[in-house]
Amino acid sequence: MEFKEVVKRRYSCRKFSDEKIPEEKLTAVLEASRAAPTAKNLQEQHIYVLRSKEALAAVDQVTPCRFGAPVVLLTAFDKTNVYTYPGGKHSSGIEDATIVATHMILAATDEGLDTCWVNRFDPEALAEKLGIPENEELLALFAIGYGAPDAAPSAYHASRKPLSETVSYL
Repeated sequence: MEFKEVVKRRYSCRKFSDEKIPEEKLTAVLEASRAAPTAKNLQEQHIYVLRSKEALAAVDQVTPCRFGAPVVLLTAFDKTNVYTYPGGKHSSGIEDATIVATHMILAATDEGLDTCWVNRFDPEALAEKLGIPENEELLALFAIGYGAPDAAPSAYHASRKPLSETVSYL
């Protein structure tokens, strides 16, 4: 699929079928995470593939937004292995993990899979339920699978502000 088509096709799927994701497609999505740039190439991300009954139950306890997906990908980063920017107020962890997650979402679309980035969850509660090491911060949680036959983008999906409202040339 052409990149422009991938970007146009991707939407937040809120209803998944129970069709299993083939391992080769899941691996392709995970490989895309490795291709993502990170500050100083620290690669501080850690991806958790949540697909066991227990792991999915833990997700369901912290969010109503799994939407029946057979797999949830959780992106975390090692807080002790980040680049700290000059001035010491910001580090690369959040942005690097976000880039990694975005690569995976777009790769999933390219593989014919659907996703939904879930930001309605308590990261600390999920980390405790899953036994995530304390040095890792949970950032991105997204449902992944095949959309149900009647799944569709929300009514607001195509509503975008014009570039004149979101871009400034200096």
